[in-house]
Amino acid sequence: MNKPFELPQHLRLGEPFLKFGVEGAQSFHIHPLVGLIEHGPYGKLRLTALKNPIRVALIGQRKMLPRLQNLVGELNQRQSPKERKDYLPEYPGFQRVFETTLSMANNSTTIILPDDLDERCASEQNPHDILAEVLTGALNSLHSLRHDFDVVYMGLNSRWSNGFVGGDDFDLHDHLKAVSASAGIALQIVREDGALSYRCRASTAWRLGIATYTKAGGIPWALANTAQKTAYIGIDYAIRKNTKDKNKFAICCAQVFDSDGAGLDFIAYEANDTHVFNKNPFLSKEQMLKVMTRSLNLYLNQHAGRYPDRIVVHKNTEFRKDEIDGCMSAFSNVDEVELLQVQQSHDWQGVLFNDKDVKAKGPCHRGQVLPLGDYEALLWTQGDIPELANGKLYYYKEGKGIPSPLLLTRFVGRGDFLDLCRETLALTKMNWNNDAAYSRLPVTLEFADVMAQIVKRMPKLETKPYPVRLFM
Repeated sequence: MNKPFELPQHLRLGEPFLKFGVEGAQSFHIHPLVGLIEHGPYGKLRLTALKNPIRVALIGQRKMLPRLQNLVGELNQRQSPKERKDYLPEYPGFQRVFETTLSMANNSTTIILPDDLDERCASEQNPHDILAEVLTGALNSLHSLRHDFDVVYMGLNSRWSNGFVGGDDFDLHDHLKAVSASAGIALQIVREDGALSYRCRASTAWRLGIATYTKAGGIPWALANTAQKTAYIGIDYAIRKNTKDKNKFAICCAQVFDSDGAGLDFIAYEANDTHVFNKNPFLSKEQMLKVMTRSLNLYLNQHAGRYPDRIVVHKNTEFRKDEIDGCMSAFSNVDEVELLQVQQSHDWQGVLFNDKDVKAKGPCHRGQVLPLGDYEALLWTQGDIPELANGKLYYYKEGKGIPSPLLLTRFVGRGDFLDLCRETLALTKMNWNNDAAYSRLPVTLEFADVMAQIVKRMPKLETKPYPVRLFM
């Protein structure tokens, strides 16, 4: 008979491997930064239009432009870590990491912002309107020069902070991303109290370097050991007001990743007459059919019209019957379909106790799985990674707090549930917008949420696909 505290179905999945810029298993590594240093970026194995050098345009006040130029110079130099030394390796320089160079674009792509913007933001009643107007104008002035640069660094003065958010759900970051993405411009926002002044320049260089390489069209790393011919789709919603009749409608964002987790594109869809339950929007069968058909077409366009053998759809709310029917109609030519709800909010937590000393406790291991039934399981995507501990008691990215698992619920599918858990865990390592060992959510949902918040601020949605990198 099992003891009351034993969990007979409990197991721990191994830390997923990533693959980098050398063919074969010799380029696999669990550490994204060490893998980049040792093997180079995965993108060099693909036929991409990545420029060499990657050219950086600048937007900022005259007094900030030298600091932005110096920041580009820092990315080309070695930087030693002053924090997270148990995880963060020395940054060896942009060319050494990404095997391409980083340089300033020509002077015509430098946009100087008004010197009196500080005073106007401090004295005007609605500083967010002023910032939106001035910075939008700066981005628009670069539109005709689009082929003269690859990424824009925009410097935000900390004195403007009272205008970073405003009434009617205004968020400056999301507004600027909506404007730049609509114009096809890859934008990197650089805050004075962030990247320009952060004490650990190695952290800044790693994060900004990876983001710049990705926004220019590169792929830093991809998943190893995943099922081939699989498409991963993340779907999320945002609700905004219709300015004509004050009714709300949903913006649905679906993005597609191929079997190694490399992002393709995403689509956004305005869904009128959306059903709302417990403040969450749900699509009709016809609406879900359109969204999933367009998502599938993204995959087909990138794979010469070949259908995937398997599709996995992630959503943070339940799949209602109409949504399930819409998905199955869209994927009628696909052999295997998995519809998986991924929840963050619940009351489960996990603590590891040493069986010899109950006082020696620490975070539970990342990758633990606890089945709750035939269709549900808890998956700890936070926690200790013994493979990265380097002789210490444990490696826990968050540093403090008790790891909380994700609750996975399958609504459609017949494959091995552990395979779904392995894939979900692996996709938490695919956020190219930071340098961390993992995120809590799989990138399918993490990116879909970010994109939904940005897309709802776009003045016009087109049926064309949007590159994921423009919204990072």
